[in-house]
Amino acid sequence: MSPERFSNRVLPPFSRMLQLTRPNKADAIAFVILAALALLVFRGAEGTVQPLATLHLEPVTLDPAWLPYYALRTVMRMFAALVASTVFTLIVATAAARSRHAGQLIVPALDILQSVPILGFLTFTVTFFMGLFPGNVLGVELAAIFAIFTSQAWNMAFSFYQSLRSIPADLEEVAQGFHLSPIRRFLKLDLPFATPALVWNAMMSMSGGWFFVVAAEAITVGNTTVTLPGIGSWLAIAIEKQDFRAIGMAVGMMAVVILIYDQLFFRPIVAWADRFRFEQTASGDGPQSWAYDLLRRTRLLPLALAPLQAIGRLLLLAFDRVVTAPKPKREISDNPWIERLYRALVFAALLAAVWFSARYVLASLGLRDIGEAFGLATLTMLRVIILIALASIVWVPIGVWIGLHPVWAERLQPVAQFLAAFPANVLFPFAVIVIVHWNLSPDIWLSPLMILGTQWYILFNIIAGASAIPNDLREVADMFGVRGWQWWRQVALPGVFPYYVTGALTASGGSWNASIVAEAVSWGNRRLEAHGLGTYIAKATAAGDYPRVALGIAVMSMFVLGFNRLVWRPMYAFAERRLRLA
Repeated sequence: MSPERFSNRVLPPFSRMLQLTRPNKADAIAFVILAALALLVFRGAEGTVQPLATLHLEPVTLDPAWLPYYALRTVMRMFAALVASTVFTLIVATAAARSRHAGQLIVPALDILQSVPILGFLTFTVTFFMGLFPGNVLGVELAAIFAIFTSQAWNMAFSFYQSLRSIPADLEEVAQGFHLSPIRRFLKLDLPFATPALVWNAMMSMSGGWFFVVAAEAITVGNTTVTLPGIGSWLAIAIEKQDFRAIGMAVGMMAVVILIYDQLFFRPIVAWADRFRFEQTASGDGPQSWAYDLLRRTRLLPLALAPLQAIGRLLLLAFDRVVTAPKPKREISDNPWIERLYRALVFAALLAAVWFSARYVLASLGLRDIGEAFGLATLTMLRVIILIALASIVWVPIGVWIGLHPVWAERLQPVAQFLAAFPANVLFPFAVIVIVHWNLSPDIWLSPLMILGTQWYILFNIIAGASAIPNDLREVADMFGVRGWQWWRQVALPGVFPYYVTGALTASGGSWNASIVAEAVSWGNRRLEAHGLGTYIAKATAAGDYPRVALGIAVMSMFVLGFNRLVWRPMYAFAERRLRLA
């Protein structure tokens, strides 16, 4: 770590702070910004607790005066999902990385969950959330937030898991030498080491949520469709009415919103997280943020946070008294009989899940339907493999260059977020027009829409990996004159490979998910379909054919899980074994 890059202010005792603290200009500016954000949050929260009938009395319209309010509601849902994804990541990914038994369950579960399409989650969960708050908008809001959560959480969890598995051995030994309790190890080692990559993946997950916001804000229950106020609903109506002007206004509002939360939220976090880069020498050009500098200059904000810091320290001390430091190299899993029993229980649970799923599907469908689903899944898999390979060739060198130049990373950060957030639905009209006009094959030319929103997982992870390459390692390479392909082979590619695996794994799973909206597109009355599993699931969902929905989701999960086990997991193991900083 390089704490000298950012000076840490040591807070005086609370009594002295009361005597010495005087508000300054930074306090005034920060108060105005925070007050404005609080008012916006309260304004958006008002609509989440109203009766459900309000959505029918005040339907979503294409009136430009309502577009800022719709943008506010969408952003609030996405940040709520981001908070839930962060909590999920810190708990689940840490358990998977620190416990072998937990990892044997959690990692395959994440593989399966990231392959389940958002329509699959909505089909089976929206009734549950609406039942929690019957007759209230809050139930539908929770269903939408959960849908966005499913587009964010898996990428962040994989990133955090990969970072924890890549902690250098010498840092592990230091943590064991100090006999840190689990919570202190997490706060002093795990979380700081994984924070830079987690921040970049949080940005990508936030942008990726825009890709599915249209499906998340139009909730269908049986024959009833509930449309929540938001940019996604605006886009759905604009596409249905073939209103290019409304589509352009929505895209412009998205750009403004992304620029605002990049400046006020993500860029300050990136600047703060840069202090946790693992290196022995400090680089001279770290990321900058005017908002972060403004908060550091405030005097009242540290005073307001001091009670929370004191409570946190007390809770940490109380936890340390209850939980003793772990004893290294002693696990219950060392008993071979317990290990065999554990594996037998896991295998039995999997067999039970497969048995109940098969009974549900075979009650309405036959082997011919299953064969059709597998054949269509093979076509979609070929598209995913080709698209991931092409995206890797393009974005790996670009991501390395951006990650090694913090100044350019700072300039391109909002641009990359906007491109990642750009919804594929906006390009559907142009894709339909071009394919129809030139009489092109939908099986080929609809394929790029699958990778449009997911290719950025590769770019963002490569940027995070290149940014995490220790500065001293780069200086040694410069001293020895390592250039050209040798530099890529010995410095760049080993440094970013673990991050690339995370990005490519998530991008491939996201591409499978995106196939549902990309393999079957429409513009007005014109509809184009490519042969694939995405079209199969989309048509079954629209028809309310739940057995085929379940079959499509099960087949997609099997393909994604099998590909991850045969390709990405061996790459993970190789990165941990050969490309780990020692």
